[in-house]
Amino acid sequence: MRLRLLPTTGSVLVLALGALAGCGSSSSSNNIASKSATEILTESKAAADSASSVHVSGSIKTGATPVTIDLSLAAGKGARGEISENGASFKLILVGGTAYISGSPAFYRSLGGAAAAQLLDGKWLKASATSGEFASFNSLGNMRQLIDTTLAAHGTLTKGATSTVNGQQVIAVTDTNKTGTLYVATSGKPYPVAITKGGSENGRIVFSDWNQPVTITAPANAVDLSELKALAGH
Repeated sequence: MRLRLLPTTGSVLVLALGALAGCGSSSSSNNIASKSATEILTESKAAADSASSVHVSGSIKTGATPVTIDLSLAAGKGARGEISENGASFKLILVGGTAYISGSPAFYRSLGGAAAAQLLDGKWLKASATSGEFASFNSLGNMRQLIDTTLAAHGTLTKGATSTVNGQQVIAVTDTNKTGTLYVATSGKPYPVAITKGGSENGRIVFSDWNQPVTITAPANAVDLSELKALAGH
């Protein structure tokens, strides 16, 4: 059985997101729409950094690779959810510096062929999320690192019009260099609400359920990837 290692996926997601998103819970105006594009981005980043958790969902594309994500992140704890890449899906849990992955048959076939799909059917794999093949997932499990990374780098910003996204009143901020638009809540805390991307990274990501309880637990009886590779002769 030959193991072919996947995870560029984590770094692909970080690069493709370009900004975070979420939703506010208060109906009172926060006056964010009256501020400049740079001020809106700064205040939305501060609001996101102060949150304890968030839910991230949507689809993005890098080149010809479509990626769908559905993740719940908890600050200081990790993340759990599901990712699908090119039609091969896997569940992901990030906790305590370890990545746990449970894949569909198609995912395991892409990882190690038919033998891997049969051997790993219904099982969890585990590996370090801080080094090695799964290290690219580490930033996905660190909520504040992900926020800081994705909101820090941007090109020329322009402020757009107010509108509604998923029932939430928002103000748009567009990064003209990266063809991305961030939507920030205009009521309650100025959490980011959604981001749309154009060009080769086209897609839409929605962030919701800020500060909602998230339980992240390592699965029992996970198969250690390093041991599996040793058995496979790698």
